[in-house]
Amino acid sequence: MVTSPTLLWFRQDLRLSDQPALAAALAQGPVIPVYVLDDDTPPARYRIGGAQRWWLHHSLASLARDLEAVGSRLILRRGRAAEVLGRLLEETGASHVHALRHYEPWWVEVERALGDRLRVHDGNTLAPLREVVNGAGEPFKIYTPFWRALQAKLPPPPVVPASERIAAPDSWPASDQLADWALLPTRPNWATGFDWIVGETEAALKVRAFADRVDLYEEQRNLPAEEGTSRLSPHLHFGEISASQVWHAVEGHAAADKFRKEVAWRDFTQALGTALPDYAERHGKERFDRLAWRIGAEADADFRAWSKGHTGYPIVDAGMRQLWTTGWMHNRVRMITSSFLVKHLLIDWRRGWDWFWDTLVDADYGNNSVNWQWIAGTGTDPNAFSRIMAPLTQSEKFGAGDYIRRWVPELADVPDPAIHDPDAHGVRPASYPAKIIGHREGRERALAAVRALY
Repeated sequence: MVTSPTLLWFRQDLRLSDQPALAAALAQGPVIPVYVLDDDTPPARYRIGGAQRWWLHHSLASLARDLEAVGSRLILRRGRAAEVLGRLLEETGASHVHALRHYEPWWVEVERALGDRLRVHDGNTLAPLREVVNGAGEPFKIYTPFWRALQAKLPPPPVVPASERIAAPDSWPASDQLADWALLPTRPNWATGFDWIVGETEAALKVRAFADRVDLYEEQRNLPAEEGTSRLSPHLHFGEISASQVWHAVEGHAAADKFRKEVAWRDFTQALGTALPDYAERHGKERFDRLAWRIGAEADADFRAWSKGHTGYPIVDAGMRQLWTTGWMHNRVRMITSSFLVKHLLIDWRRGWDWFWDTLVDADYGNNSVNWQWIAGTGTDPNAFSRIMAPLTQSEKFGAGDYIRRWVPELADVPDPAIHDPDAHGVRPASYPAKIIGHREGRERALAAVRALY
């Protein structure tokens, strides 16, 4: 008797271990793993950006090798996911599709379109988000009560190791060639500084290495010049490692709770996206719809200076250059650079959202949206707009001297403390730009704009 296969649909869950959708598919028999490059279903603004495409190429190549090692293969197709998967069901005679649940609005749309042909499983968050709700059964819009409710569902289930063998179908459907998707930049190749090792194996090694130093996390995580963060964010975004694996990896360490709350924040941003699917476009607080963001040629020039790391503020410029060179930026510096754009330059946070979406290897719809609205003071659970980060003070407070010297070579010979504000110390090299706006001037302009709302 021939057993019909099932399709295993990969998205941002590119791993074989701790993969409930794979486990469920294997329980039924032969499995056909599939990845669909869908640039058509998401609105144009949400098609994966250039840096993510670089990572995706290498992650798919890694996943394909891992599947081959256990007797399987990865089928690549391109197009609208619901239509592509529907055709594959017909081509292969597969009974249905197994997949992990996703929360981005366009994936929710596809899951609904597939209807009863899809078997969706939880596994991308610490707990099923439909269970982490308020008394009215609605998703939380504030982190603190979300965290309290989430804790009642923790710890997450034990990690399930990868299967040693995946049953193959009698015949394989045709597959695209990864190289034909042209996910990697060529002319110019702006990714020459991307020194990441990509894939599930590297993610597992990285989380074990971080567990050995997690006790320093609370002390070092805000220091850009130190290796104090986990650098797991792109691996988590692409699902090369699960949130549960990360949670359990730091078990038994005194500082684990601080780090785990950051992992839980990722779940919160996914949950908020289910409550407010247009959160990347619409202010959480409607009064900010009337904020007079700067527009026009002068604002455009300031935005270009910010994006290229030419603002005259060393910590801001270091962060933006690190982002462009490596596809990643230290979290403390992300807050400083985004605050500078929104507050000092009074430029709409959504322009920053778009830039981060295209240039971050870990660009995540939930995180990107919630974090930008948090720093802008426009969200449902924000940092007040009137709380304006002072980049020069932040730079000195968090010991960013060596970080600046690495990413802003024009200042390589400037010692502390002058490196945080070369203008104030009279040591700005001629090759380094002057400040595009003074701190006090930018602060007062931002406060005047927000006062006008009230």
